Amino acid sequence: MAKVITVTHQKGGVGKSTLAINLALCFQDHLSVALVDTDFQGSLYHIRQEFPELQIIGVNEFEEMRLFPQDLVIVDTPPYLSDRLPVLFANSDFILVPTKAGIFDVMAIRATIQMVKDAQLIEPRIKLGVVLNMVKHRSSITKEITDLLTGMDAPLLNSKIHDRVSIARSALTGGILKGTDQKAKEEITSLAEELVNLISN
Repeated sequence: MAKVITVTHQKGGVGKSTLAINLALCFQDHLSVALVDTDFQGSLYHIRQEFPELQIIGVNEFEEMRLFPQDLVIVDTPPYLSDRLPVLFANSDFILVPTKAGIFDVMAIRATIQMVKDAQLIEPRIKLGVVLNMVKHRSSITKEITDLLTGMDAPLLNSKIHDRVSIARSALTGGILKGTDQKAKEEITSLAEELVNLISN
């Protein structure tokens, strides 16, 4: 049975799709991976030819994802709250919520986190983690954001992904692992390793 990681946030522009594809590329060195695009815009699905080594698909039947033949399924979601999310969450093992280190971005995830907690009441196996994404270097706001998330009872991952041009362009350049930005590679790899540990426990 496949493990399912769903990347979600009701606010657009927090880097969900970029994170999802780079994690999939990172994991595929060790696991068989499917990347599922559930956004009606199909941003990842439309660039699947650029990543022939990665299976990128679009699905509407979320109940079937845990039965996929791959070891791991990574799901990218639309930038808004959808009535399909509860079903999607119920069929996930880990829900990753990327957020920018900004007040409005963090405040916007309250409804998403509540939806995840509602799903956890039905399926206790579901795990939740928030990752700070597109973090500005030398930003003093990160501590405030961390305190805000703690107050929301939202588990904050140790990994952080900084705001880097190499990451922003990675969907056009074959993924961050094929690039030359070593720090970006380390950050994505660190997040992948942390997710593996959390899912395995």
